[in-house]
Amino acid sequence: MPSPAPLDADACYLALAARDARFDGRFFTGVTSTGIYCRPVCRVRTPRQANCRFFAHAAQAEAAGFRPCLRCRPELAPGDLAWSATDAGDILTRQALGLLATPDTWTGDTPSAAALAQRLGVSDRHLRRLFEERMGVSPLQYLQTRRLLTAKQLLTDSHLPVTKVAELSGFGSLRRFNAVFQERYGLNPSQLRRGSSSPEGALTVRLGYRPPYDIAALLRFFHDRAIDGVEQVLWPTERMPLPGLARTIGLHASNRTLSGWVEARFDPERHQVIVRIAPSLVDALPTLIHRVRAWLDLDADPIAIQAVLRTMPAPAGEHAGLRVPGCLDGFELAVRAVLGQQITVAAARTLARRLVQQLGTPLPSSGEGDGTHLDRLFPSPQQLADTAPERLGELGIVRQRQRALIALAQAVCTQQLDLQGSGDMAATLDHLRQLPGIGEWTAQYIAMRALRWPDAFLAKDVALQKSLGLPRTLTEAAAESLSQAWRPWRSYAVMRAWQAPSPLSPPQPSP
Repeated sequence: MPSPAPLDADACYLALAARDARFDGRFFTGVTSTGIYCRPVCRVRTPRQANCRFFAHAAQAEAAGFRPCLRCRPELAPGDLAWSATDAGDILTRQALGLLATPDTWTGDTPSAAALAQRLGVSDRHLRRLFEERMGVSPLQYLQTRRLLTAKQLLTDSHLPVTKVAELSGFGSLRRFNAVFQERYGLNPSQLRRGSSSPEGALTVRLGYRPPYDIAALLRFFHDRAIDGVEQVLWPTERMPLPGLARTIGLHASNRTLSGWVEARFDPERHQVIVRIAPSLVDALPTLIHRVRAWLDLDADPIAIQAVLRTMPAPAGEHAGLRVPGCLDGFELAVRAVLGQQITVAAARTLARRLVQQLGTPLPSSGEGDGTHLDRLFPSPQQLADTAPERLGELGIVRQRQRALIALAQAVCTQQLDLQGSGDMAATLDHLRQLPGIGEWTAQYIAMRALRWPDAFLAKDVALQKSLGLPRTLTEAAAESLSQAWRPWRSYAVMRAWQAPSPLSPPQPSP
C-alpha cells in the first residue's frame, strides 16, 4: 500500500528554524532525542536537523510514538484545509475528516469506522485504504488524536473536572480515558492542570491561525450585518486593546438545549484568538471550539490560496489576508441569506432584526462591563417552522421568502437538511435548490459561509461581476468559465472581489 507523499525535509527545517507562523499546522516536527513533536512556531531551541522527523498531521506524529509538546501545544495549531475540487478520493477523505473533526461524532470508547464509511456511502475497506494512502494513519487513529488533543486543551485551559473532560472528549469511561492518556502521552490527565478559569466563570481557550489575517476586513463585514442583541463587533479600547466579536448562540448538546454567549478577541502578535465561553455552554465546549474555528475561518492556508488567486485582477489579487466569514449556526446563516435576496445589506439587516425581536428568545444580558450587550437568541428552526406566514408578512417579508423560510426550517427540523457542513456537499446543494424560493445564488452563498465550501462561486452576483470589471453582457456560463482558474478557492475569490478598495477602519463613535 503506498504511503503519503513525503514532506520536503529541508524546506520544513527552514520554516522550523525561522519559526514561520505561515506554516503553523501545515506540518509537525518529531524530535527523536526527546520523543516530543512540536509546531513550527515552538519557541524552544531549534533541534538539529538530523534529529527531526516531519509529519503532515499530528495523528501521524503520535502514531510514530511522539508525544505533544507542552510548550507550543499542538492542539492550538490551525487545521489543514488543503482541497481538491476534482479528485474523488481527496473529496471523500476531506468529507471523512470533516465528520471526524465534528465533536458530535465523538461518542463511545470504540467508535466504528464501519459506521463512518456507511454514512459516507463507501465500504469500510475503501475508507481505510484511502486514509492509509493519503493520511498515513487509519480513521480511528486520526479520531483518537483529535479527541486526546481536545482533552489536552480542556485540561490545560480550564478547571473542568477530569471526568467532565473525558466525557466532552468522547470517552465513555474515566478509566478508559486515563489509560489511553497515560499510554499515549506518558502523563496522568491531572498533570496538565494549570488553567485560571473557574467552574463558575467563563471558560477561556486559545486558538491559532496562520498569518496574514486581515482582521479589520473581517470585523467590518460582521459589523455591517450585526443584529442588535445577537451579535456585536468589539473594537479596540484603552481598557481592552484586542478587537473581536461577541454573539449569542443556542445549540443542542447532551440531549439538552443550551444557550449563552461566545466572545472572540484577536491577538495578532501571537497569531491567536482568545475565546471566552459562557459557563452555560460548558457541555458543548468541543463543538463550540470547532464552530468558532469555522466562524472566523482560522484554518485557512493563505499561502496555498494566494498561489492560486494572485492572478485575479488588482486589487483583488493582492488581498492575501482576507478570510471567508463563517457562522456559528448554519440555519441562522441560511435564514439571513434568504432575507437578503435582491435587497441591500442594510435592508436585510433590518428584516433580520425584526425577526429576532418578534421570534427570538430573550436571554439575560451578557454585559459584564466590557461593552457587550447581548440579550437575544436567533429564532430556532422549530420556532420558525411553527410561525404563521401572516406573521412573517407583518415583518415586511414578502410571500416568496415566507415560503422559503418555513420550508427551510421544516427541512432542518426533520433532519432532511444538515447546515453545519458535515453532510455531502453536492446532496446538500441539491436539496437547497429544491426548496421554494432558494436559487443558485442563495445556495452558493450558504455553501460559502455556512457549509465552509472553499469553492463556492456566485456567478450571477452583480457586485462580483462589477468588481472584477466584467462586461454587463457577460453570461453566467462565461463567468463560471473565467472562475475555473481560481479553483478550488473561489469562495475566497468572491470575498476579494467584494472587498472595498479603501482601507478599513473602525467606525467613529457617535457624538
